[in-house]
Amino acid sequence: MQITDTAALVTGGASGLGGATAKALAAKGARVFALDLAGSIEKAEQVEGVTYVEADVTNPDQVQAAVDTAAGSGAPLRTVVNCAGIGPSARILSKKGPHDLNLYAKVIQINLIGTFNVVTLASEAMAKTETLADNARGVIINTASVAAFDGQIGQVAYASSKGGVVGMTLSAARDLASFGIRVLTIAPGIIDTPMLATVSEEFRDTLASGIPFPKRLGHPDEYAQLALSLIDHDYLNGEVIRMDGALRMAPR
Repeated sequence: MQITDTAALVTGGASGLGGATAKALAAKGARVFALDLAGSIEKAEQVEGVTYVEADVTNPDQVQAAVDTAAGSGAPLRTVVNCAGIGPSARILSKKGPHDLNLYAKVIQINLIGTFNVVTLASEAMAKTETLADNARGVIINTASVAAFDGQIGQVAYASSKGGVVGMTLSAARDLASFGIRVLTIAPGIIDTPMLATVSEEFRDTLASGIPFPKRLGHPDEYAQLALSLIDHDYLNGEVIRMDGALRMAPR
């Protein structure tokens, strides 16, 4: 699918995976609308071709407004990439007591329900665009994690949310097939994002040592590169692709 002169919506688009993807899409000639929270947008690197839109993915009104902005930009909305998410750590039961239910609900709300919210509202706008070859209209790429398959100790909320994104993939692809919209999911391994920026170099080396090859952390640009490949490949649909250097995570 051609990216040039189309509109793209990227959640979590101010930094990390979303920031890299927004930048890559803009470099390909897309009009990119990067959704994120106000605090993240204030810190974002300003990228030519990227418009930053304040929106909470769990808020239907804010997401609808962002979708309307992208769809009304004068270019057809063809691409949606969901990167917004959080990853706090807590065990079901620890010395501190049982897992906080509100924390669990918050992770599910942002990572899973937020993804569903964007998929639902954006697909409605995409379905109104003119069809391309094979009656195609666009592609939605969601972000899961290898934690969906190899959830470690303390990742029960995160693994649950990302497992939900994996489970959504094929069903969503089938739901939207009649509208010519493909749905795919990327499941990254350990990526060098701002979430890891505060940890020590020693800890980063420990994380990298468990990755078979390449024996290093992944780069956000590599996620963006894969996203662009999925957009370009019109016959890929309903699939989850791991991007992890052959990592299979141990319990801890």
